[in-house]
Amino acid sequence: MPDKKRVYVKTFGCQMNVYDSERMAAQLSPHGFTETDSPEDADLVILNTCHIREKAAEKVYSELGRVRRIKEARRAIGKDTKVAVAGCVAQAEGAEIARRAPVVDIVVGPQSYHRLPQMLAAAGRGTAVIDTEFPDEDKFAHLVERAAPTQAAAFLTVQEGCDKFCTFCVVPYTRGVEFSRPVARVLEEARNLVRRGVREITLLGQNVNAYHGEGPDGRDWSLARLIQHLADIDGLERLRYTTSHPRDMGDDLIAAHRTVGKLMPYLHLPVQAGSDRILAAMNRKHTAVEYLALVDRIRSARPEIALSTDIIVGFPSETESEFEESLEIVRAVGFAQAYSFKYSARPGTPAATMDGQLSEEVKSARLARLQDLLDGQQSRFNKDCIGKVLPVLFERPGRHSGQIVGRSPYLQLVHAEAPSAYLGRILPVEISAAGSNSLSGVIQAA
Repeated sequence: MPDKKRVYVKTFGCQMNVYDSERMAAQLSPHGFTETDSPEDADLVILNTCHIREKAAEKVYSELGRVRRIKEARRAIGKDTKVAVAGCVAQAEGAEIARRAPVVDIVVGPQSYHRLPQMLAAAGRGTAVIDTEFPDEDKFAHLVERAAPTQAAAFLTVQEGCDKFCTFCVVPYTRGVEFSRPVARVLEEARNLVRRGVREITLLGQNVNAYHGEGPDGRDWSLARLIQHLADIDGLERLRYTTSHPRDMGDDLIAAHRTVGKLMPYLHLPVQAGSDRILAAMNRKHTAVEYLALVDRIRSARPEIALSTDIIVGFPSETESEFEESLEIVRAVGFAQAYSFKYSARPGTPAATMDGQLSEEVKSARLARLQDLLDGQQSRFNKDCIGKVLPVLFERPGRHSGQIVGRSPYLQLVHAEAPSAYLGRILPVEISAAGSNSLSGVIQAA
């Protein structure tokens, strides 16, 4: 039996990184590692990084400064600490991380997590061990089974990478080309999760609705067909998927929102901008009119569906009138939730060298106006839920004694007073109050 060691994993960014962190911890378990919530107690510290947000790399180096102090303190009492940087910053920065931060022992890209045990064995010999290749092998086929989930909802990656090459985005360079996991492996992992108490699964992919995994019949299956078969798993009550591209919302996937009852009435569908010129400069391959027509089709299939989106303001050369077009598309759709950002250049992306880079002052002013509009829409959507009875999957204890927290079908956080024995159950809740980001209510039956 291997000696027991502790690993601390800090996750930055998206849901896929959360999933990847779980898989890395599981991969290390047979080698004697158990997870800890404290880096001060860790024999291995993993920073699983994201390169999407502004100043992502700088945040990683700042965190590495804190880790260096922890490593030095542990060394002073005779304890060794290995440090690994994983994820998209690792992929983008590579050997530069080890050069700038000698505290780092391992740099591993998203496609090589299955090699962590071997990299760890080779670490600590004077130079950092680096693996940021895009191997031909399927990393998922080499990863060990995930540890038992601690909540009733779980993520499941079905697709990685992106072939769209939006000019602002680093994903094609850090995650590689689109890869879809075979249907059989997705179904197997989903069944294992359900056997361990998971009631809701969110299917993940950088471009998840481009899924085309090989099915048992030897043909590529669409995301819609995968969802239909996942819905047949006994004990699995809810399905979601994220993130989608408008160009890949096929007829069968839209129809699935009408016919698959377990598919929740919530869809994240990034629009990014409302100006056709800016959308073309972003290489989004859709127009504002096409996006609105798609929204109409989706709402015709599932009238009660709630939509969320991503929007970037201040893209290079965006004029004031083009920004107003983004406001107009927001008003036309009416989003239940949204993620909005100032454009920030990502090294290596085409947009980073475009003419017409806007000032931070202009971008900040536009973002404030956009967020004021979006916040109002989200508040109205939440307030419209007051008086309704919504089925809520309770996932975890709340901050206050006697409180539990779950998710509505529309992904809203819902707080209720109830014993912890109700966790993992879907219960009807009459919504009595709505905040800007959550709801509260009273459980009607148990």
